[in-house]
Amino acid sequence: MVGGPTDPPGGSGKDDLINFDDPLYIHPSGNQKFRLWRSSISRALKARNNLDFVDDTFKRSEVDMSKQTKWDMANAVVCSWLLSSISDSIYQSQAYSEIAKYIWENIFETYNKYDGSVVFNIQKQINSLKQNDISLSNYFNKIDSLWKEFDGLTSLTECTCGASIKLKITLNLCNFIWS
Repeated sequence: MVGGPTDPPGGSGKDDLINFDDPLYIHPSGNQKFRLWRSSISRALKARNNLDFVDDTFKRSEVDMSKQTKWDMANAVVCSWLLSSISDSIYQSQAYSEIAKYIWENIFETYNKYDGSVVFNIQKQINSLKQNDISLSNYFNKIDSLWKEFDGLTSLTECTCGASIKLKITLNLCNFIWS
């Protein structure tokens, strides 16, 4: 039985089963704030020419001491920006990380959870959205933000595992259900 009272905290160790009672389980629909945070922070880091620290394209020099010192200083600044932009509860788990890339990856691994139900619910919101009594500009902003979120969840920039095929099947099923 999945999620039963005999399952140990932290899951049963079976990757194919989801224990919804597990305190480490994060429901995918609760992560919209993560996606907004990631988009904003990525934009800010890119504007400061520091996105390379979190995507691992700018590595610390192993031979040049002056470059190591400069890298360490810039990395510390990026760590500070990341840590100052998260809630206290998340901060506590990341406060002792000294490399921006590891903070970024840990937060991504923990909070970038979603499944087909998230995509389905966004598509449902798009299909059922009506202007009704709201202004045209508010209606446009709402539908525009839903489409951008949908595009962000369904775009696969680099797929080598066949997930794009599964995603296309899921999206086709969603379109069939709502048409």
